[in-house]
Amino acid sequence: MSVTVRPAGLADVPALQRIAGLAYQRYVPRIGRPPAPMTADYPAQVAAGVVWVAVEDGDVLGLLVLHREGDHSELENVAVAPAAQGRGVGAALMAHAEAVTTGWGLAEIRLYTNVAMTENLSYYPTLGYRETSRGEQDGFQRVFFSKHLDRSLPG
Repeated sequence: MSVTVRPAGLADVPALQRIAGLAYQRYVPRIGRPPAPMTADYPAQVAAGVVWVAVEDGDVLGLLVLHREGDHSELENVAVAPAAQGRGVGAALMAHAEAVTTGWGLAEIRLYTNVAMTENLSYYPTLGYRETSRGEQDGFQRVFFSKHLDRSLPG
């Protein structure tokens, strides 16, 4: 597999919407409504320069939404098309998020997931993230994670 990660362009918006819909649809029954990534304003996020895509042979397989927030970065969304899951696409996107964060000169990356996305609650700790809190945000029950990064690593 030769996946590359690049900034998203407006031409990628349909793929972003499709991937988010496919990746998150299984959570709708658990949460009782579409998760935030299914209703995100991808054109605005792409225009703001906060979206990257994982691409293989010209096909967009995954997406990453990452913001700089003062002294840390906020990983808002990472999603992989179901057909591409289990192939390292998500790991490539997570590594890219960490590289961008260190490239910004920051030493911490934060993220959140929905409490009903139980797979994520066990996945993020395997990548070195630690749970920092739980609570309601934007009407969703979220679990917050943080990871401190070594800024001396190449970004």
